[in-house]
Amino acid sequence: MKFRPNRGTAEMPFLDHLEELRWRILWGLLALVLCTAAAFVFVMNVDVIGFLMRPVVPFLPEGKLSFLGVTDPFFITLRLAISLGLVLALPIIIYQTWAFLSPALVPRERRAIIPAFYLGTLLFLAGASLAYFGALPFTIRFMLGFQTQALAPILTAPEYFAFVTKLLLAFGFIFELPVVMMVLAAVGIVSSSFLRSKRRYAVGGMAIAASMITPGDAITATFIMMGPLLLLYELSIALVRLVERGRARALAADEAAEAEALRNGVVGGT
Repeated sequence: MKFRPNRGTAEMPFLDHLEELRWRILWGLLALVLCTAAAFVFVMNVDVIGFLMRPVVPFLPEGKLSFLGVTDPFFITLRLAISLGLVLALPIIIYQTWAFLSPALVPRERRAIIPAFYLGTLLFLAGASLAYFGALPFTIRFMLGFQTQALAPILTAPEYFAFVTKLLLAFGFIFELPVVMMVLAAVGIVSSSFLRSKRRYAVGGMAIAASMITPGDAITATFIMMGPLLLLYELSIALVRLVERGRARALAADEAAEAEALRNGVVGGT
């Protein structure tokens, strides 16, 4: 299998770009398959099921979730493995995307974007942690607290784990907002003044996004997500401002260097 290496900033023919893109996609898919396989082994040998069930166990009469189909346990394990595999493969997929796009960026833009990848990992973990330790227990207590004298819950495993997985991934990915804004600012698509001027529209858009991203029946999760979203938007403005200051300093340094070179040329010529 021959992989075409990155050629840096040199020009490449269009077909060579397509060839490199094809290999980048294949490497990303291979990483997803391998990470999913590793995640499947992990889920089979580590009590991931018990960890995800912990918030709902107090509401289960026998401490166990029900299932209705013979194949449900297998497919629950498989879905969890795919979700975990996606999270594990994400850094590799991002790297492949970065390796394909980075030659089109100037060094200043690359230096601004690279730290965003490390920040993105921390933010994803922070979002998933908030979902597990905050939004999930609160939502379960709130939703199952109605009509407890008249109704007895029969919670099935497929629905519960689908709900938990969506919630964790939703919070994790929505916490990537500052990283996305940093990348867009580094390539000159957004600015801090633009984000500040559109703040009121952003609040409405975030409310709609939170209701769409969180599981449809988790109204409380939507409200819980709104608070961090507003903070993340303000953090995005601050980070974009830092990117702009760095760009301004770099441009000033370039202009000073050009002026110095011009003065030296004039002096040398005389």
